[in-house]
Amino acid sequence: MNINDDKDLIWQEIETEHLIQNEWIDLRKSKYKFPDGSEFEPYYSYSRRDYVVIVASDEDGNYLCVRQFRQGIKQVTTEFPAGGIERRDGREYRDAGSSEISAEDALEAAKRELREETGYESDEWRHLLTVPSNATIADNYAHLFVARNCRKVSGLSLDRTEFLKVIKLSASDIESLIASGGFQQAMHVAAWLLALRR
Repeated sequence: MNINDDKDLIWQEIETEHLIQNEWIDLRKSKYKFPDGSEFEPYYSYSRRDYVVIVASDEDGNYLCVRQFRQGIKQVTTEFPAGGIERRDGREYRDAGSSEISAEDALEAAKRELREETGYESDEWRHLLTVPSNATIADNYAHLFVARNCRKVSGLSLDRTEFLKVIKLSASDIESLIASGGFQQAMHVAAWLLALRR
């Protein structure tokens, strides 16, 4: 069986309306033709920036996490430092099909986000995985990293929409939060599980 022989599974986009298209998001309503020839609408999808997630530990083996409000679930969450990869055009989303989207590479973005959100730096970085963030309705990718032996070098340097608190957790603290549903970012949980395996 050839797992990559998928021509009979591909949907053909035949109409697209940009419901919202500004510097923050491109929200689309599309009409598709299915492989059997039937058509379906509306199908909603959106574009956002690619981003990084950093499983960062300090020189004592504590993990650097942040607490911040997340408007999607309207709760304060515990998660790893993370943030968007900066684009040359300043927009918050990628162009579908464009390969020229960012002003910095993922590792540069991870180093910048760790420093801005926690005031820490590391000389020991490892890329874990790059994976679609939500392949069902979005086209952006999450770049997952580990940073070890992080050391404090500065205060925080937050964006105007960031209000967060840095906390240090042990591995068992993070395991307990994940088990209880208290570590509420799916890609951050995936990064943690990958970090444990490698």
